[in-house]
Amino acid sequence: MKQQPDQSSSLQDIWGFSCFLETLCKDGFYHEVTTTTKPVGPTVTYHDKEYINFASINVLNTHQEPDVMKHFLQAAKQYGLVTGGSRVTQGVSSAHKEMEEELTRITGKERSISFASGLLANIGFINAMTCKFDFSSTCGINNSDAVFVLDRDCHWSLWKAASHLEFGKQLFPFRHNDPKHLEILLKRLSKTHKKIVVVFESIYSADGSIAPMKELLDACEKYGAISYVDNANGFMFYGPEQRLFSEEFKQMNRATFVMVSFSKAVGMEGGAISGPKDMITMFELLSGTSLFTAAIQPPTASTITYILHKLEKHPEIMDQYLERSLKLRQVLEEKHFRLNDTPSYIISVIIGNDKKAVKVYEACLENNIMVGMFRYPAVKPGHALIRIMMNAGQTDEQLQCLIAFLEKMKDTYKF
Repeated sequence: MKQQPDQSSSLQDIWGFSCFLETLCKDGFYHEVTTTTKPVGPTVTYHDKEYINFASINVLNTHQEPDVMKHFLQAAKQYGLVTGGSRVTQGVSSAHKEMEEELTRITGKERSISFASGLLANIGFINAMTCKFDFSSTCGINNSDAVFVLDRDCHWSLWKAASHLEFGKQLFPFRHNDPKHLEILLKRLSKTHKKIVVVFESIYSADGSIAPMKELLDACEKYGAISYVDNANGFMFYGPEQRLFSEEFKQMNRATFVMVSFSKAVGMEGGAISGPKDMITMFELLSGTSLFTAAIQPPTASTITYILHKLEKHPEIMDQYLERSLKLRQVLEEKHFRLNDTPSYIISVIIGNDKKAVKVYEACLENNIMVGMFRYPAVKPGHALIRIMMNAGQTDEQLQCLIAFLEKMKDTYKF
């Protein structure tokens, strides 16, 4: 009997995935996704092997604290585990409304809307702000003429959300954290366009740089542009007078919209946007990412509110974390590591060469240390790095272990 060709393999060959995967693995771009078997925190366990975890974005480790876990379990009993549908069709629980009201108070805006993730918030925002839709002959909206101007280092979710806009006509980049270049663009665009949206982040995840918010917002206000600040990496970290970058974060209340992620300082899952009441209300319909998918799980929403109250009532929790993180950075500087310029809690050890970065990353794994590794195209060519996110629960001994191993790697690979 004649053997039939493997249709699956044949189709993969047509699309090129098999060849692409093989090349990705060979060149060090792809590593098999690991599977955790215990809660993620100061350490992470893969197949019963424990690693010191410097890759987790949940840096305060709030989800493992007894009072937080107790609140989550009580909220699960009170609200149930799911909403049962999308925001518009099924509605949200009182836990969501309380969380959104709390966020509105913290951001100083008129209203807030939550999403299942920060990524969905970003995608939903740009979709809503550029949509053209007629509900009836008398009810419709058309913002297809909107123009977006993004910091070139903005998160993938923002660039992806804007990818339907024609580059150079409706979509423009400005040089990273460069208010002068932004003003040049806005001066030109404002002559021909009335609807302009400027998008930038408060803190950028690869290099930990802080946006010059005053100057960027000055330019937006001067030329009548709407401003959208992705505050995913800065929310609840910075702002109070006793912390670094308080002057920059004071400017946040001038922004038209502020997006936050709950997976960083808060340590839960989800995202939200705060801004003008009528526009936020319309995002329930026009974002798509609220209309066509479920919301944050109700007990998670309730626990987010609980943690927000806790962090506000006990600012020393974040103060102590930032102080320890800054000390770790100072030690690395004293040992002559090349770090990102901005002393934020995101510490990037610059390796430079992509292949060296891959080898350092793999060596860390072999020695039970988990770090983040960024190489092109995540960062510009020749600027590969190891990103360190210290966890509040890590011991001094664990930090010393990281420092000693990175010193060994620096001597081995000369970075």
